[in-house]
Amino acid sequence: MAVKIRLARHGSKKRPYYRVVVANSRSPRDGRLIEEVGRYNPLTNPKVIDLDLEKIADWQAKGAQLTDAVKALVKAAEEGPKADTAVKKSKKQLAKEAAAAKAAAEAEGAEE
Repeated sequence: MAVKIRLARHGSKKRPYYRVVVANSRSPRDGRLIEEVGRYNPLTNPKVIDLDLEKIADWQAKGAQLTDAVKALVKAAEEGPKADTAVKKSKKQLAKEAAAAKAAAEAEGAEE
């Protein structure tokens, strides 16, 4: 039997919530499973990754294969929470800030 550790999608329309499950590779995505080994919620900020890494390692030792998505989740869970990342600004926001800086520089020049 080919066993995979993969994501099973739950939640309502446009509100996904995933369970990390051990299942036969031939069973449907949300169908019959052998064991649930974790959960993943991509909608929260920060994303919730709750995995039982010991169970995953046990299943891998028995021959279970990780899917690409689960490999990424395991890697993220092992690394721990990320440091705060810089927020990307839109071109409009950058243009506004540049215009404000230019106006402030001109105002300082006029005062002198």
